[in-house]
Amino acid sequence: MNEIIGNLPQGVFACSFGSGARPVLAVHCSLAHSGAWRALGAELESEATLHGFDLLSHGRSPDWDGEGILQLRNRDAGLALIDAMGLADSGPIDLVGHSFGATVALAMAQARPELVRSLTMIEPVLFASAGMDDPAALEAMREAHLEVRSTFAAGDLEQATRLFNRAWGTGHPKWADLPEQSRAAMMRSFPGVMACDSQVYDDEAGLVAEGQLEKLQMPVMVIDGSETQPIMHVVSKALSSRIGDVTFHRIAGAGHMVPITHASDVADLLRAFWN
Repeated sequence: MNEIIGNLPQGVFACSFGSGARPVLAVHCSLAHSGAWRALGAELESEATLHGFDLLSHGRSPDWDGEGILQLRNRDAGLALIDAMGLADSGPIDLVGHSFGATVALAMAQARPELVRSLTMIEPVLFASAGMDDPAALEAMREAHLEVRSTFAAGDLEQATRLFNRAWGTGHPKWADLPEQSRAAMMRSFPGVMACDSQVYDDEAGLVAEGQLEKLQMPVMVIDGSETQPIMHVVSKALSSRIGDVTFHRIAGAGHMVPITHASDVADLLRAFWN
């Protein structure tokens, strides 16, 4: 485990899984931490070394200081980690991201394409890209999110976090059955999650602006689950239509948390994609 400071205002916590020759940097979803990649790392143990870092306000990383665009602050933390650990010293590496982490991985690939051999986005919550093709889908997602937003605005942090987790988590265990430490960790992260609404819904950082996805030169794989939130299928379609070298897969029976619930399936797709 490492704390990488570099030239950043805030350092982040990093860890690694596996011992394979292929270096991979993985970026976790909201309300989780780098340990979410443990199962996938075990599946790929002999083929890849999977490096993960805790997003700001998550895991063992510090709370976001409120400065800048959080999506891009996490982007910069990930890029600094690549440099500080020398992950790309022998050539470009593979990026894998899940949910909000996939948007951070995309931002990294756009900012430093020379570091990236391939990009895999699993259930990327790039809702603004869906809105370009299907405004009704984006509006429906905004409406579905209203209860979370209003509950958070009213100051009920626990209920807002619970509602968000219910919408995007696996549903098991139920909130009341989670260890107190797990609930507290998610509640700690949640204000940062809400601060990213403008990035997810409105593309504040310009990741999916006209021409941006089309510029990607590295191979890209997009993965979603058949049982996920409806907007994710619209996002997958939008990305697949705009990225030049793209591969798309839908994992049957999987919801939004596919890299955790279906780690073996994701590992199989990564092996085929990388090879």
